[in-house]
Amino acid sequence: MKAEVEEILDRIRPMLMADGGNIELIDVKDGEVFVHLVGACGMCPSSSMTLKLGVERALKEALPEVKRVVQV
Repeated sequence: MKAEVEEILDRIRPMLMADGGNIELIDVKDGEVFVHLVGACGMCPSSSMTLKLGVERALKEALPEVKRVVQV
């Protein structure tokens, strides 16, 4: 499942990079996806919204086995 998650993140990355940020996949375990927001995304006050409304939503729509996304 890690490869599938990485593929979805590759689709999201251009949007994050346009704002000076990026996302790194740390691990996938028991339906939880662990990521690290870097660059401008790591310090942005809206990063939790980006994570939940953008990243988590995209992953859940593409991969129903994803339960949640956790920022580490």
